[in-house]
Amino acid sequence: MTTDLEKKVIALLQTDIPVTQRPFRQMAEQTGITEEQFLGVLTDLNQRGIIRRFGATLKHQKSGFKANAMVAWNVNETRVEQVGTAMAEFDEITHCYRRDPAPGWPYNLYTMVHAGTEAECRALVEKIAATVEEKKLYPAVFQKRAEKDLHEIFRGLTALL
Repeated sequence: MTTDLEKKVIALLQTDIPVTQRPFRQMAEQTGITEEQFLGVLTDLNQRGIIRRFGATLKHQKSGFKANAMVAWNVNETRVEQVGTAMAEFDEITHCYRRDPAPGWPYNLYTMVHAGTEAECRALVEKIAATVEEKKLYPAVFQKRAEKDLHEIFRGLTALL
C-alpha cells in the first residue's frame, strides 16, 4: 500500500524531470518535502519493488539527431553483460537492454542508436559491432515516421518476445 506522499512522488516522476543540477531538489519542493526526504521515498519505493527502474526518455528529434535506429543483436549469453556494458559506453546509444529470445526470434540485446544521418547511423552500428566483436545482428529499423508509428512497428516484434 502506498501513502499519499508516495503517490505524489510517483505522479511527479511521470512528468518531465527538470533539467537542473539538482532536479530532485526542485521536485521535492513541489511536494513540500526536502530533497533528502524525496530521495528517501524513492529508495524505499525501489526497495519495496514498487518502482523497479528509473529511466529517461530522450526526445532525440529535439536534440538534433535525425537518424534513429533500433538494432537487435544476437549475442552469446556468456557475453551479454560484457557486450551490453561496452555498447552502453557509446554516447550515441540511449537504450541498451537484454530480452529473452523467442522461437523464431533469436535476438537478445537491443540498442537505440542515434546519428545525424542514416549513413552515419549505419557506420556507427558497424563500429559498435567491431568494438564488441559481434557480427550477428538484425538489420537496423530506422525511424521514418513519428515515434508513435515506430512503436507500432515494434509491437509486432515484441509480441514474439
